[in-house]
Amino acid sequence: MSMTSWVVLALLAGAGLWAVAVYNRLVELRNRIANAFGQIDVQLKRRYDLIPNLVEVARGYLQHEAATLEAVIQARGQAQGAAATARAAPTNVGAVGALAVAEGVLGSSLGRLMVVAEAYPELKADATMQSLSEELASTENRLGFARQAFNDQALDFNNAAQQFPALIVARLFGFTPAPMLEATRSDEERAAPQVKF
Repeated sequence: MSMTSWVVLALLAGAGLWAVAVYNRLVELRNRIANAFGQIDVQLKRRYDLIPNLVEVARGYLQHEAATLEAVIQARGQAQGAAATARAAPTNVGAVGALAVAEGVLGSSLGRLMVVAEAYPELKADATMQSLSEELASTENRLGFARQAFNDQALDFNNAAQQFPALIVARLFGFTPAPMLEATRSDEERAAPQVKF
């Protein structure tokens, strides 16, 4: 073999090793996204488990607010379905987007329940309701941190998969951009609340 053949062979071997290293790094980053979603899933399950207890305690006091309680239960069911779909494919933009929408509806329903509960002093004073409300607030905080960790992992993956020359390997092997979880999805949600006295 001539020297040129050896050089070409060495370059091809080096390019092959580089492609394997890039591929393995992208797989690692994609797996980190799945792990980060797993942390979100743990907090979502905790949240979904707390909600029926919260509704049950409130049901005794809020007999005239059945529509609010039913809206919370229905939103919980939809969010659980969306979470199951996203759990199966945490890097799927559609699944994560559907989860974000369902979680937004659930959060809105829970917010209405808490506003209604404020109007009932005996419910507000109920020890079980206070405990469940504190657990839910704690879970919401943990969920916020888990979402941030997910977005950090998605950003790392997207950066690695979109930078040249790793972009070539990412496209060859079908690595698609990972979705980011958004806290707000519309201009109305981003607008500051108007307080009037």
